[in-house]
Amino acid sequence: MGSATVERWYQFFIRQRVSELSGRSCPQVLGIDEHLFSRKQGYATSLVDLKNHKVFDVVLGRSEPSLQRYLSRLPGRTQVRLVVMDLSETYRALVRRYFPNARIVADRFHVVHLVNQHFLKLWQQQDPEGRKNRGLLSLMRRHQWTLKADQQQRLAQYLEERPVLKALYAAKQRLMRFLLMKTLNAKRAKKVLPRFLALLEQFDKSPAKALATTLRSWLEPIVRMWRFSKSNGITEGFHTKMEMISRRAFGFRNFENYRMRVLALCGWNGIINRV
Repeated sequence: MGSATVERWYQFFIRQRVSELSGRSCPQVLGIDEHLFSRKQGYATSLVDLKNHKVFDVVLGRSEPSLQRYLSRLPGRTQVRLVVMDLSETYRALVRRYFPNARIVADRFHVVHLVNQHFLKLWQQQDPEGRKNRGLLSLMRRHQWTLKADQQQRLAQYLEERPVLKALYAAKQRLMRFLLMKTLNAKRAKKVLPRFLALLEQFDKSPAKALATTLRSWLEPIVRMWRFSKSNGITEGFHTKMEMISRRAFGFRNFENYRMRVLALCGWNGIINRV
């Protein structure tokens, strides 16, 4: 049997399987994130079933005009209970409009990344020369409780000469401890929340006021991170697989062919039952 015949039958069974999956309803726990499809056509939005670790669908575009038609016709969107996403205002507006019964949970990785980026900008303002030191940069980025004794001593000597930066660094470490909390019950979360809000008030009176404003605008999704363990790490893992699929095909010009290949390799178990 020739390779062209194998490819033709493979494409036929892929289309058949994707058509069988087209009638599925939205999962209750949904992950939403973007990834680059091509330079010409731009970004695509990934919808992932975080409970079953499967790709639910891939849609071209990441703005409301490009996703409006798809989301308005999506079956079972009212049964979605949780949506995990990064701190994107566009996706938050889409979730509120098209998933009315869903609660938004912020992705922990993106929240921590946001805090680190703000802190590095403040460090640049306080000490531009020290910010260029790669050794100090490594120490500043890591959590204080993971540093060795000699590393903590070196960092303490550097911060001792810069009291403003020292105070910002200490506040950042306290903030990180709050953001890394997981699987808290409702009673424990209610006790932690006042201390978290008090820390944000301290940021309001410091050079990190912009960070406090951003965190406060996403307060409910961030607090829900303490209760729910799901994150978009599963989605990011699928994005790596999607990138490998695209590389093996030397890129896709047709988005529908790309979508079918992604659903075939990431959206089901890879076994086609004979008819």
